[in-house]
Amino acid sequence: MTIPLVASQLPLPLVRRGKVREVYEVDRDALLLVASDRVSAFDVVLREPVAHKGAVLTQLSAFWFARLGSVMPSHFISADADAIVERVPALEPFRAALTGRAMLVRRTTPVPFECIVRGYITGSAWAEYQQSGTLAGESLPAGLVESARLDPPIFSPATKAERGHDENVTFTHVVKAVGRALAEQLKQASLALYEAGRAYARPRGIIIADTKFEFGSGADGRLLVIDEILTPDSSRFWPADRYEPGGAQPSFDKQPLRDYLAGLKRQGKWDGNAPPPPLPAEVVQATSERYREAYRLITGKTLEIA
Repeated sequence: MTIPLVASQLPLPLVRRGKVREVYEVDRDALLLVASDRVSAFDVVLREPVAHKGAVLTQLSAFWFARLGSVMPSHFISADADAIVERVPALEPFRAALTGRAMLVRRTTPVPFECIVRGYITGSAWAEYQQSGTLAGESLPAGLVESARLDPPIFSPATKAERGHDENVTFTHVVKAVGRALAEQLKQASLALYEAGRAYARPRGIIIADTKFEFGSGADGRLLVIDEILTPDSSRFWPADRYEPGGAQPSFDKQPLRDYLAGLKRQGKWDGNAPPPPLPAEVVQATSERYREAYRLITGKTLEIA
């Protein structure tokens, strides 16, 4: 894992290649997710990979799937390279690329919504609130400041956009699309997972401000949490000892990278479209360190990067 992985090429049928992950077909029951070190900002995939990012996303998800299994079952089978190679012997020559960053999962039929839980008002939610006092068109209490805690947390679903930005929608929209029973199950599962996750992370120095869950139904019809879970890519992680409502917060993710690119945009040196500008080595390194620190704080272990 010392050499960043830009893209995997495995001798398995490729189901799809996303901004970060490749998804391969193992057999009729399982898929293999491989998290690369690619990174995107402002909806543009950057040239430079961030070392160890894929391993952080995979191993942190594995940690949470195991820890929160009593709250909600998941599609997770294994993130151990030995177990994966045992299941798929053809992957033996690719063991080094798989180590740390590959996850074997059950196949599911995904639910066509991102299930977002907001425990603090920030990002697109803060932008809408400033303009209209609402979130996805539904009223929020008056007088909130940026990064204020929301009690109770808000279930805030969004559409899954193939291109561009996802769109916040109301719970009623989800009910009309998938039926009330499934919509209620998605809402309650999302809130329960978020509450359990943030209760664990807060004493360890991380505020989980908001997060995105994805769900799918297994072959037996059971609802499972899928994809990644409570990672710096699917969540906003804030350092608890620096939290001050009333403005934007520092975060354990690609903030150094975003800050650098935002500065170029303000200076008129980049228009926010592809091709992206080159990143200085120190920005890439700082971003890698943020991801690894989030892993260390939550799991209590240093990411093994042999």
